Amino acid sequence: MKAVLDAGAFLAAERGDRPVRALLRVLQEKQIDLVTSSAVVAQVWRNGRLQARVAQLLSAVYVRPLAPSEDRRTGELLGQSGTHDVTDGHLSLCVARGDQVLTSDHSDVQHLLAVRGVAATIVDV
Repeated sequence: MKAVLDAGAFLAAERGDRPVRALLRVLQEKQIDLVTSSAVVAQVWRNGRLQARVAQLLSAVYVRPLAPSEDRRTGELLGQSGTHDVTDGHLSLCVARGDQVLTSDHSDVQHLLAVRGVAATIVDV
């Protein structure tokens, strides 16, 4: 099992949201792998000098690249799901059965995972 973080998780950490920071700390203490999409990083990264919390969190997260094979899989998933958000689509490809997804976009991520047939726990942040 791993924890997959969407932009909402990073933004919550950035603003110092105590419940999210506590959850991330517990996940790290339990040595749960933290993963995100490179599209999420692009969505949240604006100025590293002003985003110390995001930078610190990123140092503990595996960033899955939106590589050539991933871009096509993401596009196919968006086509199958009738959605358009590349970030949510690629993030959904990072999720495997039994994972946790920390998201502020519950319904879209849940829909994409359902289309993929992947059962995961969605944690609202």
